[in-house]
Amino acid sequence: MEEDELECVEELEAVLQLAPEVQLAIEQVFPSQDPLDRADFNAVEYINTLFPTEQSLANIDEVVNKIRLKIRRLDDNIRTVVRGQTNVGQDGRQALEEAQKAIQQLFGKIKDIKDKAEKSEQMVKEITRDIKQLDHAKRHLTTSITTLNHLHMLAGGVDSLEAMTRRRQYGEVANLLQGVVNVLEHFNKYMGIPQIRQLSERVKAAQNELGQQILADFEEAFPSQGTKRPGGPSNVLRDACLVASVLDPRIKQEIIKKFIKQHLSEYLVLFQENQDVAWLDKIDRRYAWIKRQLMDYEEKYGRMFPQEWCMTERIAVQFCHVTRTELAKIMRTRAKEIEVKLLLFAIQRTTNFEGLMAKRFSGCTLADGTVKKAELPPPSTNPFLEDETGTETDETVIEKGDIDRPKKPKVPDNPFHGIISKCFEPHLYVYIESQDKNLGELIDRFVADFKAQGPPKPNVDEGGAVLPSCADLFVYYKKCMVQCSQLSTGEPMIALTTIFQKYLREYAWKILSGNLPKTTSSSGGLTITSLLKEKEGSEVAKFTVEELCLICSILSTAEYCLATTQQLEEKLKEKVDASLMERINLTGEMDTFSIVISNSIQLLVQDLDAACDPALTAMSKMQWQNVEHVGDQSPYVTSVILHIKQNVPIIHDNLASTRKYFTQFCIKFANSFIPKFINHLFKCKPISMVGAEQLLLDTHSLKMVLLDLPSIGSQVVRKAPASYTKIVVKGMTRAEMILKVVMAPHEPPVVFVDNYIKLLADCSTDTFQKILDMKGLKRSEQSSMLELFRQRLPTPPSGGENTSSMSLTAPTPEQESSRIRKLEKLIKKRL
Repeated sequence: MEEDELECVEELEAVLQLAPEVQLAIEQVFPSQDPLDRADFNAVEYINTLFPTEQSLANIDEVVNKIRLKIRRLDDNIRTVVRGQTNVGQDGRQALEEAQKAIQQLFGKIKDIKDKAEKSEQMVKEITRDIKQLDHAKRHLTTSITTLNHLHMLAGGVDSLEAMTRRRQYGEVANLLQGVVNVLEHFNKYMGIPQIRQLSERVKAAQNELGQQILADFEEAFPSQGTKRPGGPSNVLRDACLVASVLDPRIKQEIIKKFIKQHLSEYLVLFQENQDVAWLDKIDRRYAWIKRQLMDYEEKYGRMFPQEWCMTERIAVQFCHVTRTELAKIMRTRAKEIEVKLLLFAIQRTTNFEGLMAKRFSGCTLADGTVKKAELPPPSTNPFLEDETGTETDETVIEKGDIDRPKKPKVPDNPFHGIISKCFEPHLYVYIESQDKNLGELIDRFVADFKAQGPPKPNVDEGGAVLPSCADLFVYYKKCMVQCSQLSTGEPMIALTTIFQKYLREYAWKILSGNLPKTTSSSGGLTITSLLKEKEGSEVAKFTVEELCLICSILSTAEYCLATTQQLEEKLKEKVDASLMERINLTGEMDTFSIVISNSIQLLVQDLDAACDPALTAMSKMQWQNVEHVGDQSPYVTSVILHIKQNVPIIHDNLASTRKYFTQFCIKFANSFIPKFINHLFKCKPISMVGAEQLLLDTHSLKMVLLDLPSIGSQVVRKAPASYTKIVVKGMTRAEMILKVVMAPHEPPVVFVDNYIKLLADCSTDTFQKILDMKGLKRSEQSSMLELFRQRLPTPPSGGENTSSMSLTAPTPEQESSRIRKLEKLIKKRL
């Protein structure tokens, strides 16, 4: 019996085993905390929960009764649910049938509504059909009435226009004609109607008749033959001008052309080519004549022509065109008589007249392409900041400070610029040739003045004297540039630029390079004995103080010329036409001044370098193996420092305004002196231990002096430039490392070689050979050392077999700084 019950329980558990998804869904729909509802229900655990101890078994009957009660309730619930599901299918079919019936009823109602809507739309169309017809009829009727009114106005206007034309009632015609033309525009789409076309032809005929009639009236009032004119304008002509403004523009142009031609006929007679007043020296009379004529026109005819015709400006512009043509003709005929002063006089008077016209007139009547319209230029970046429209004087000086001043924009061109003065452009070669001659004489005068006055005096307070001739040259350049730009901005400006280039180069070679002091071939060095005795004052620099000041002055002048030439190029490009800007290039001249600067610096370096040569020679010829003790710095060091303190303050003070070039001088001197010092150091052989220590002390002293070189003799102590300090530290540290290697014992050889490679990082056998010579080793010892050195060299990289030129990786800044500190401690200990 028990076995049967166990089998039944197992079968029941197998049947009630649900999938995890189903079990999860049941838990979400019917959440329960009852252990009996859990999927992993365990009867044994449940019973142990109910009866955890033996004492709890006393309540077993009560627990069994509760479980039986729960079983009965579950059976009742299951029975009720099962019975409730028997009628579900029948209820569902009934609900579906009811829904289908409701859908059919709804569809029928929608169809009825659609039918009613179509009937309503048809009814509305029938109602509004008559309204649309009435609306179209109203619109057509309004258009017809308007057109009939315009037709009535046009017909009446044409009749009145023809009648007034015959009676020359120009005042009424001016107002009526414009109205008739405006009304006729409404009938452009009706020109196919004969009556409308006929009216249009009558209007055109009336316009033609008016034009011919007005031209005849003006011809009668201002006859082409003869110069006699009536006393003043009539009201008929004034009204005729109003009519001409409405007619074909050709009528207006014909009236203007004939009136201006008749008005200027007297000018052509008075200033014929064969008349004395026609030449350039009396050009003022031409402009005086037109001024009188314009005043006469304003008094007599100012009210006859409409103001929008700008007749006064048109007369003046036509006068300019005629004058330009006549002047060009007479200058071609008498080209050989044109002189520079005469040409400049005529151009000056002409440009003044053009400026006067720009103040009086707006330039609205100028033809396209005749004169360039004024445009606002971009902000100027040139150094010449004076007002170019003002008077230029020879006393104007371009100061060096002008380069850094705020720039002023160029004044816009006036619209009449060149309207007459353009005729002088073909003859500006006379002006260019004159400027070529004047600049040549100016350069010759500069050369003569320099020879007569000598070099400029030292000017320490202002940081070196710039030659005054360079300011005079650029003042003259500016004057010529402004003058030429007022005459032309085309090819003459290019020709003038070529002249500028020529004399900039001549100034650089004749005035600057030509006056640099010449170096002598003789060394003039001191004897070793004099150096050892430290006789101060016995050493003389190759250049005197005056010569050093002259070199610095030429360097400052070349720097000023370089900066000003660059700005001169920018200014020339502003002045010249845009199409010619690429042809202006002063790079070659700026390079010339750069060469002068480089040569000046090189002279200063060579002078100081040559002054130190005897001291270095004395160092290399001293018997360093006989030095018995380390003392103060050696005499040759004192001599070098003496030369540096004599020359450098002079150069520093005279180059105070050009600090970058003083820095270049210091860098070039360091690059020249330090390698030379190291080469002489290699010549000091043999060297004892004490001698090497003395040389190490001397090297450190020179290093300190070189580091202070940029500020020697200066009242304001500034930190030396980093680029210069790096060169000095690197070069002099190498000299110190060489001496440190010499001081090291050569036994055992392996340690000595490794120490050399570590300290110098130089794998050249030549350098190693020189170190061995300095130590005074015998040739046999040197051979073994060299062989060991070659064996101890690091393996060269792939592809490189030339070990003699191989270099090791440079030491890091930390290693180099550590070595320097150790060396300084050694020197202090020796002192």
